[in-house]
Amino acid sequence: MPAPTVAPYGSWVSPFGIDLLVTGRVSLAEVRFDGPDALVWIESRPDDGGRQTLVRWSGAQGARDISPEGMNVRSRVHEYGGAPALVDGDLVVVSDFATGRLHRVAADRSSEPLTPDLAWRFADLVHDQPRNRLVAVREDHTAGGEAVNALVTIGLDGSGRVDVLAAGRSFYGAPRLSPDGSHLAFLAWDHPNMPWDGTELFVAPVVEGGLLGSLERVAGSPSDWVSQPRWSPDGVLHFVAEPTGWMNLHRWVDGQVEAVTDVEAEFAYPDWQFGYRNYAFAADGTVLAIGRSRGQDRLHRIEPGSSPEPVDLPFTELTSIDIEGDRAVLLGAGPAAFSSVVLLDLHHGAPEIVRASSSATFDPRQISPPETIEFPTTGDRTAWGLFYRPTNPGFRGPDGQRPPLIVTSHGGPTAQAFGGLAIAVQLFTSRGLAVLDVDYGGSTGYGRDYRRRLEGEWGVVDVDDCVAGARFLAERGDADDDRLAIRGGSASGYTTLCALAFRDVFGAGISYYGIGDLLAFARETHKFESRYLDRLLGPLPAAEEIYRERSPNGYADQIRCPVLILQGSEDRVVPPAEAERIVDALRERQIPHAYLLFDGEDHGFRKADSLIRAFEAELSFLAQVFGFAPADPVQPIPVAGLDGWRGGRGSGAPA
Repeated sequence: MPAPTVAPYGSWVSPFGIDLLVTGRVSLAEVRFDGPDALVWIESRPDDGGRQTLVRWSGAQGARDISPEGMNVRSRVHEYGGAPALVDGDLVVVSDFATGRLHRVAADRSSEPLTPDLAWRFADLVHDQPRNRLVAVREDHTAGGEAVNALVTIGLDGSGRVDVLAAGRSFYGAPRLSPDGSHLAFLAWDHPNMPWDGTELFVAPVVEGGLLGSLERVAGSPSDWVSQPRWSPDGVLHFVAEPTGWMNLHRWVDGQVEAVTDVEAEFAYPDWQFGYRNYAFAADGTVLAIGRSRGQDRLHRIEPGSSPEPVDLPFTELTSIDIEGDRAVLLGAGPAAFSSVVLLDLHHGAPEIVRASSSATFDPRQISPPETIEFPTTGDRTAWGLFYRPTNPGFRGPDGQRPPLIVTSHGGPTAQAFGGLAIAVQLFTSRGLAVLDVDYGGSTGYGRDYRRRLEGEWGVVDVDDCVAGARFLAERGDADDDRLAIRGGSASGYTTLCALAFRDVFGAGISYYGIGDLLAFARETHKFESRYLDRLLGPLPAAEEIYRERSPNGYADQIRCPVLILQGSEDRVVPPAEAERIVDALRERQIPHAYLLFDGEDHGFRKADSLIRAFEAELSFLAQVFGFAPADPVQPIPVAGLDGWRGGRGSGAPA
């Protein structure tokens, strides 16, 4: 093999074209069995405008779309949605994103609406077969003001009848019928909590007329997180809770709660969406459960009366498990494997990939694998992250030069870094840029104490950890400390803006739909998150001064480097007004900046042209600020005020 070409970091010719962000690429979610020989899942396709489609697969027929052509199968309950479809044999019901109405779908993909044409949204559908109805979470927007959430039933007789089963709480989730249909379990919680702050799990008998009898609280409280209730085939209610500080599996037997697992791993993800499924039951009583610790997922086999045993799999990211007969299905991804629908034989055999999220194939030498790093941070604590080195077998950097580093972090902010193969990361590393994905204090997968580090400290702990990670790598010799960038979206966009306004470490910043004005966010955002900041910052009006102190757009005069802002025009979580306030502040203070508004996009870009345009904008922006020439024919993005600006950390003002 010829010696690699010496070229400046950032200017390498990548084997990965930018079009791989969308070409042959889909997003996969919520895979389930539909009988012994078929699977169903949700598939989002950038080349179809980001529309979500319901897909059924069988070994005999392969994959085929089963939702109505042109319909976006998606829910907007809590804005983030999830669980927008139900498939139970011939019964197929989907949520139409455009209207919020539920539709019953026929075999030929035609459909008829099940619910009235009102400002209602539905999610987390359950088939109550004996009573010929669905049970679901409904979010009612008909009265204006704050939406009203409830558990409801929806008749399958064509009448369009919707009846309330339970109401009066701020939020409901996870309705689950017992195998014999005699009892319903569900979650409920109230403002100001997010689900992981405190939820309650209830069980009630289903009595005459299909109503609920007296509720019995099984677990949880306003300060204890309970998640993912599910009944075993023999009718035992299971759930995930963290009385010991880790989200472990429990069951409810004879009115008593028993721990099924006791390991330092988390068997549930924060309930940002409906429909998460971290564990499933085999017919013999074995449970397969996905637990996360130290930045990666592991599959655990839990046989009756035995301790959990890890299952050896080539995946570090696992979600959405289901079991039918002798097989399990899940979504799995690894350092060299795209997220895929994976079939597992429960007794023997290698994993079988049914559908991968990308059709691209690579030489393993071209891929930059994540290195898990633990590094010191503020308060004599440590934080975690995934570090990706610049990797390209055809190129190397000049002697004595270190690569630019892009520090990124997850949204949420209670989510976690993704360690599976991600094209977006490899597009940077293959061009000679290093990437650090930070699991700052507040992240899931490290126990309750780590997650609660962020309480009252949002905009401080997360920023400290991102800064500490960047400095750690620069001091270790893995990054150029004069070419450190930070980027992020949503909550991570807020962390990005705070790092730029309140620290003098980074030489460039990129914010996707980031929060700049916390008081405006609290006033304008949707119901689900409208009280989130009570715990992250403090309740209003008492904490108003903290909101002002932590709002980066009020301190744009302290930003010492260029900023790129990217925003969706239809974003209801972080409305465009948020981005425009930041841009106005940057313009007023003559800080170099660029602003791109993506028409028709909401909170998370989905369209093919948006994804391409956004990455090209990032690459052009970083190249102009850090002084390298991309090998790609990228149209330079105009950066207002950059001419004459001294690049690099702490540049301070135009030259």
